[in-house]
Amino acid sequence: MRTTFPRALHQLYYDPNIENKNLAQKWLMQAQASPQAWHFSWQLLQPDKVPEIQYFGASALHIKISRYWSDIPTDQYESLKAQLFTQITRFASGSKIVLTRLCVALASLALSMMPDAWPCAVADMVRLFQAEDSPVDSQGRCLALLELLTVLPEEFQTSRLPQYRKSLVRTSLAVECGAVFPLLEQLLQQPSSPSCVRQKVLKCFSSWVQLEVPLQDCEALIQAAFAALQDSELFDSSVEAIVNAISQPDAQRYVNTLLKLIPLVLGLQDQLRQAVQNGDMETSHGICRIAVALGENHSRALLDQVEHWQSFLALVNMIMFCTGIPGHFPVNETTSSLTLTFWYTLQDDILSFEAEKQAVYQQVYRPVYFQLVDVLLHKAQFPSDEEYGFWSSDEKEQFRIYRVDISDTLMYVYEMLGAELLSNLYDKLGRLLTSSEEPYSWQHTEALLYGFQSIAETIDVNYSDVVPGLIGLIPRISISNVQLADTVMFTIGALSEWLADHPVMINSVLPLVLHALGNPELSISSVSTLKKICRECKYDLPPYAANIVAVSQDVLMKQIHKTSQCMWLMQALGFLLSALQVEEILKNLHSLISPYIQQLEKLAEEIPNPSNKLAIVHILGLLSNLFTTLDVSHHEDDHEGSELRKLPVPQGPNPVVVVLQQVFQLIQKVLSKWLNDAQVVEAVCAIFEKSVKTLLDDFAPMVPQLCEMLGRMYSTIPQASALDLTRQLVHIFAHEPAHFPPIEALFLLVTSVTLTLFQQGPRDHPDIVDSFMQLLAQALKRKPDLFLCERLDVKAVFQCAVLALKFPEAPTVKASCGFFTELLPRCGEVEPVGKVVQEDGRMLLIAVLEAIGGQASRSLMDCFADILFALNKHCFSLLSVWIKEALQAPGFPSARLSPEQKDTFSQQILRERVNKRRVKEMVKEFTLLCRGLHGTDYTADY
Repeated sequence: MRTTFPRALHQLYYDPNIENKNLAQKWLMQAQASPQAWHFSWQLLQPDKVPEIQYFGASALHIKISRYWSDIPTDQYESLKAQLFTQITRFASGSKIVLTRLCVALASLALSMMPDAWPCAVADMVRLFQAEDSPVDSQGRCLALLELLTVLPEEFQTSRLPQYRKSLVRTSLAVECGAVFPLLEQLLQQPSSPSCVRQKVLKCFSSWVQLEVPLQDCEALIQAAFAALQDSELFDSSVEAIVNAISQPDAQRYVNTLLKLIPLVLGLQDQLRQAVQNGDMETSHGICRIAVALGENHSRALLDQVEHWQSFLALVNMIMFCTGIPGHFPVNETTSSLTLTFWYTLQDDILSFEAEKQAVYQQVYRPVYFQLVDVLLHKAQFPSDEEYGFWSSDEKEQFRIYRVDISDTLMYVYEMLGAELLSNLYDKLGRLLTSSEEPYSWQHTEALLYGFQSIAETIDVNYSDVVPGLIGLIPRISISNVQLADTVMFTIGALSEWLADHPVMINSVLPLVLHALGNPELSISSVSTLKKICRECKYDLPPYAANIVAVSQDVLMKQIHKTSQCMWLMQALGFLLSALQVEEILKNLHSLISPYIQQLEKLAEEIPNPSNKLAIVHILGLLSNLFTTLDVSHHEDDHEGSELRKLPVPQGPNPVVVVLQQVFQLIQKVLSKWLNDAQVVEAVCAIFEKSVKTLLDDFAPMVPQLCEMLGRMYSTIPQASALDLTRQLVHIFAHEPAHFPPIEALFLLVTSVTLTLFQQGPRDHPDIVDSFMQLLAQALKRKPDLFLCERLDVKAVFQCAVLALKFPEAPTVKASCGFFTELLPRCGEVEPVGKVVQEDGRMLLIAVLEAIGGQASRSLMDCFADILFALNKHCFSLLSVWIKEALQAPGFPSARLSPEQKDTFSQQILRERVNKRRVKEMVKEFTLLCRGLHGTDYTADY
């Protein structure tokens, strides 16, 4: 059936079938872009058509004018302009959505003609719509003109004008605002103007100020907008207009105008207080936006006016009122969060002054910032338990994020207030906890601790004289609430580095943490805090080790915590055990992991099913997380000052290796039943991979048997995790003669199996291909001798890597490119590599050029540029022949290229053998030419 506009539009808007919608949209977009659009657009605007069809006609006109301007003959500009004016006049009393699209089309026409072909475009628009001989009533004409004037700057902001034209048109529009602002002032101040007209005026003004009109030229309209704030119908539009006018980057140049605005903003305080009293969140939010816009955008300029310091301080205090607005965010108010960035900006500006001026302002603003801390901690307080229980999960999440923002602000304010801030918080907490006069609320205590935690998490408090007192106060806190308990835990965690320097205090807080481990509601806070203490204080924990291990074992056996917290707990125990004597480590390891080994033995006997799979993966995860942090060797990054301590001297084999050797047979037994399950194989590989990363050379005794197991695993069912572990072994052990034979055997085996996979069709296994390419690259980097073995089919490896370049998955392509950038520099030193490049290098170049020509994502062009650069640097004579031959083929790598463009590209590439960045730029330019995108908007961010 032949498609028509009514039918296509009906499908687009009303057809429930998504496929029909997509087909209709595609047909309509093609119609809009076609040359016939110039003719049918006007027909679709006829009065007998429904608004949807008229809207499409207006949109088609806009698309033709904005995107295909060069198609319009110069002698048709005037008739096109006249037709658009006629249609806008007709629709002034018709459909508003069609009117807006027609206004956008005329705006686009004006921008394309300005300034030469239509020098006074805006003045002409105003004059034409004010003509008395129009059939449309004056209000309709006025609203149509305002719509046109509103969309003109908006269309300019999104227009596709070339940069040189954009600056010309911007200058022209800046001059033309002289024809707009007097009209807007007149309409806004005229008592007879209806509300709908004044609303439109404010929106029009809001649109024009974004063209960076000088602020002094906006004074009268800004004042009129402030007056309009008293009208509830005009409130939102007035706020938007004022904020846009104040926020334009250029506004700070007009200090006198900014100073005139301060009294206008301060004059809104009664309206603000009234709104807060009445629970009118919209009004308080709008007024706050205005105050913050003036303060945040222009604090530096206003601080510079030292003689006006009191009026600016009054504005700061008004913003403080907005920060501390009554009620809980986000349920009772949504305003306070708007102000937080202002306090950063003000602090930065004060601290950027020279010493003398900074000292003066510090004297004025330090009390303000201490007040801010009180306000923020009050705002951070939780509501009553009863009220909080009624909050939705979304409101609770918003409140959590809000508290994080407050935490960040407090941390930043520390730079201004320094150690006195901690003393201030400590004094308040001390008075609260020791006062016998009135019972304190847990919310108040929690907020003060939260303030401490916010600062201690990021600021070095090791030299603070109040932290010992705080550690002493923490056990006195009556913890009757989960939120308070959480904050106590996180505060202790934030002070873990301080505890490492003051180990005598560990015993004050460790019992609290161990007690909290048994509470599932405190899972995240208690486990993360214990992990921090075990990591930072491990050399001072041996006296407490038995207790920590016992409590941890108990909560693990009772399955109190979720999987991720169990893993963290194992990492904590790994840190803890690392500082013990080897025999103590082995004893603790035995008691800690024996129950899991017994459970795993039982599971290994069972027939595989989903529930025992989860249990197996969980146990293997616990072991791998324990081995991630259990490290008895002393690396350079060990605890600061550790050389002053009596450290355990490792004796005999590494405890992790001892355990791994004991459970090796069991792991193999588990694997034998679960080899076809990627998750279980991954969990097994993770144990060894994390152990290898932690132990490094200490892992050596395990290398032969692990290589043998990996070979069997991969031969049975190839999986990416086995290749990743092989890569780790190659990285750490391949260069050591003692370990080279088993690693070489494993490398050859996994390569052979993977090449067979390629013959069968590798498209279903992009993860395996990705990991294989990374393994090959690592082998070339660490031990190129692996490519000298006669049993390695280097030619097949090369051809498979070329095939991998054509995969649709970006990570796989990146890994393949990485392989070639490692391979090509070894053409001279590794004979089989040199031979295969000579024989098959042309195939590689063709694949690279095809990718650049459009077959690969543009985001990958840097990777292909790296291959071209490597070819040019290491195989120049071959590349110079190959590239000329390849580019001679008609239509290759793109039918859009001329022979001259291809020739230029090949010459540019061959000339550049030093600067890799230049080659990347050449490839980006060339791929845009290949895709027909050069010089279009699509390249703007490329």
